[in-house]
Amino acid sequence: MSAILAIIGRDLRLAARLGGDALTLVLFFVMVGAVVPFAIGPDRVLLAQLAPGIVWIAAFLSMLLGLDRLFRADEDDGSLLLLRHAAIPLEAVVAAKLVAHWLLTALPLVVASPILAVLLAMDQATWVDTVLALLVGTPALTAFGTIGAAVTVSLKRGGLLAPVLILPLCIPVLIFGVAAIGAPEGSNAAFLFLSAISLVSVAFCPFAAALALRVSGE
Repeated sequence: MSAILAIIGRDLRLAARLGGDALTLVLFFVMVGAVVPFAIGPDRVLLAQLAPGIVWIAAFLSMLLGLDRLFRADEDDGSLLLLRHAAIPLEAVVAAKLVAHWLLTALPLVVASPILAVLLAMDQATWVDTVLALLVGTPALTAFGTIGAAVTVSLKRGGLLAPVLILPLCIPVLIFGVAAIGAPEGSNAAFLFLSAISLVSVAFCPFAAALALRVSGE
């Protein structure tokens, strides 16, 4: 556990040292929400109806921006080679990097969600549902993104290919994520499906990504 926490802390410190990555994601997230009202018009009722879908699309696109940095920097400086031969299993390394990536990409978007709630004319209940759905659903997006980044880490244009690979996997997350917002209490099956997808994807992601990293290193 101490090794996993050390890897998480290392990634967080590197991100803080580089600076600007989390701010870029948040700005892109907010910009998507700010541009859409200009395209749709000033109809607040229509904006409120479309707000859940807009928030999820903005979150998905924002998280794609950070995929290329998940393993690429470690591959370039040789750290990934050392991690492949570390004392702890590669699956544990991937799990640690998944947690760090979620903290750096998804959590800032959840924190910035009140800005989009104002821009998209959300009421308080819808915003609370949106925050809960993002907290439950974004781990699945992070897990799929981790797998895509691991598969394409050895490719020169892997940053362009990874989003194409993971898009079919992320569509169910977007569907159930939108459906979970505003559903009646006690009958929110979409929220349960979203939770199940996140649990399964996070559980299997370290093994699939570790296998892809081993293949890329051969």
